[in-house]
Parts: sequence; C-alpha cells; structure tokens
Amino acid sequence: MNLLTLFLSALLINNVILSKFIGMCPFLGVSTKLSSAIGMGLAVIFVIFGASCLSWALYYYVLVPLGLEYMKLICFILLIAAFVQFVEMFVKKNSPSLYKSLGIYLPLITTNCAVLYVALDNITQGYNFIETVVNSIAVPAGFMLVLLIFATIRERLASADVPDAWKGNPIAFVVAAIMAIAFSAFAGLV
Repeated sequence: MNLLTLFLSALLINNVILSKFIGMCPFLGVSTKLSSAIGMGLAVIFVIFGASCLSWALYYYVLVPLGLEYMKLICFILLIAAFVQFVEMFVKKNSPSLYKSLGIYLPLITTNCAVLYVALDNITQGYNFIETVVNSIAVPAGFMLVLLIFATIRERLASADVPDAWKGNPIAFVVAAIMAIAFSAFAGLV
C-alpha cells in the first residue's frame, strides 16, 4: 500500500510540473504538438528511470562508503549527462529511425532539471531501491500525463479564436495555471 501511495502522490498530487514547477522549459517548448509531446514524454520516462536508478546505486555503493556524500550533486550531474549521451549514441547506432524521430529531444533531456530533481529527491527522502524505482517511474509518468493533456489543449487553442494579446505563451501560462489548480484537487486522494 505504501508503494501505491508513493506512486499516486508522485503522479498526481506532487506532480513535478504543476506543483513543483520543475521542467517547465520542455513543458512549454515541446507541448505545441501532441506527437512531439509523446516522444518527449517517453524519452523522459526512460532517462529519469535509468538515471535515478544509477544515481541511487552510485550514492549508496560508492559515495557513502567513501564518505563523499557531499559530492552527490556534481556526481549526479555528470552521471546524468553521461547516461543521456550513452543512450543517444546507442539509439543512433541501433535504431536510426528512432533517433531521427526523437531528434533534439534526447540531448534536451540532459538539461531538464526534473531528471536531477528525481535523482536527488530519491536520496533526500531516504528511499530504498524499490521505492526509488516506483518514484522514478511515477514522476516522469506524471510529467508525461501533464505534457499530453497540455499539448492536446494547445493544439485546440491554436485553432481557437484567442485575442491577439493572449496568443502563444500568455494563454499557455493561463492554461498551465488552471491545470495546476485542477490538479491540486487530487491532494485529498492520498
């Protein structure tokens, strides 16, 4: 039951975009089309899951035994950058079509602060490995859920009669604020 609570909390209640306001750059930049939002969401799920599990292992099996816990931030940044680079090279070599369809999304994930946030949060919260896995799936799944909803709304707004002063980012910020208010209703769920 504890894992289900953790999953629902990370997915809906403490959504990384709508309650923490982390990862706003890809949220606003990639949400103009549903197809690009799906690609970014799947890539974020894979990278956050892999980087968080590797960061947890690095922290507990290398940094803690050596007494270097204070180095976690720089080590996690380097690990995430190396992991994303490795994933990019692997996909480019083994699946050129997938690499072409993901395009700029993979390198952009390196600078997505949500990836580092999840890795650090797993350590700060003192999660064991199973809890780390659950949190590392739930957070990017929540990211993707909100990204897909937002992209769907933005596609509809593109054809709507919006006043000139509200077109583009202004209406996007208003919609994001309304989504944040709507998602705050999940607070009583768990």
